[in-house]
Amino acid sequence: MGSSPLPSGVQPVLSATERQRFDERSDQTFYDSPRFVTHADSAFLARLTALYANVLAPGDRVLDAMSSWVSHLPDGVEYEVVGHGLNAEELAANDRLDEWFVQDLNTEQTLPFEENEFDAVLCALSVQYLQYPGRVFAEFRRVLGEGGVLVVSFSNRLFPTKAVRAWRGASMEGRVGLLNRALDAAGGFEEHEVIRERPGTDPFYAVVARAT
Repeated sequence: MGSSPLPSGVQPVLSATERQRFDERSDQTFYDSPRFVTHADSAFLARLTALYANVLAPGDRVLDAMSSWVSHLPDGVEYEVVGHGLNAEELAANDRLDEWFVQDLNTEQTLPFEENEFDAVLCALSVQYLQYPGRVFAEFRRVLGEGGVLVVSFSNRLFPTKAVRAWRGASMEGRVGLLNRALDAAGGFEEHEVIRERPGTDPFYAVVARAT
């Protein structure tokens, strides 16, 4: 897999203060031990799977970014899935991944792929840990083909020591605003849909954006 330079002109969405975390140790140190848990309730996860079933087509090449031991993809549908995360043991245990790699997006935003390699990029329950979300979203756009879909989902749960200050201090709508800022900084996405539901105890939020 080759790589291309990060698109020029992508400025940080968050200020130095907004990027701060309680735990400023390396993310790879924090995620050195696997956590075989899910980060939302079963109703949230079922709604996420239903959303994926709606926006993905069988055979799509999918980047499951900031993934773990489970991808929440629909059962019985074949996709070509590349997983990215910070813990190799978790990724190796994920039976939906055809291949995977470890990379800290807070220290290196450039993904090891050529342009237009994917039909979809998924980022579930993890965006709150990105210190440079605009630059990461620009990379998501670069590796997506035209018409490809980006799905970023989140709830009100997080590891408080690793979430960025801007996310910790924001309301749910404020968090939608942060994602809007990141998409605007990245460029290359059409007007996006925001889904707001409460299928169970955890609120379900998802931003669905198409690459132009």
